[in-house]
Amino acid sequence: MPISPLGTGAADSSPTSQALIDRVLARVSDAGLAVDRRAAASRPRATRRRSVAPSPLMTPDGRTPEQVRNARSLRQVFHDLGESYREHRRRTGAPVSPEVRDAACRFRRELDVASLVAVAASLEQVNGLQL
Repeated sequence: MPISPLGTGAADSSPTSQALIDRVLARVSDAGLAVDRRAAASRPRATRRRSVAPSPLMTPDGRTPEQVRNARSLRQVFHDLGESYREHRRRTGAPVSPEVRDAACRFRRELDVASLVAVAASLEQVNGLQL
């Protein structure tokens, strides 16, 4: 299932600009390309040895390779946002914002584009960080 723009039924209490959604989707798309490059690398990472070859159609937990790729892409963007936020907090000495924490917890539960957009929106709203 490819990552697609948010529908009108997004369950977010605050309106999110289409520009922010587009920026998040662009970051997720770029992260997906990076996931593809790592997957196509000629030599696997030495720290991750597999004893059994993975099925090309399904993972052990029943997800398709496309679903795994999308989840990895979303997590990578989330991780990048977290690094930016932690760096901002180190520079400013600001405490963790409850809004950012709530959005991050929601993303970890739902792992979808809508919750990632909520994280980006809370970062922009609370700290003025641009995605």
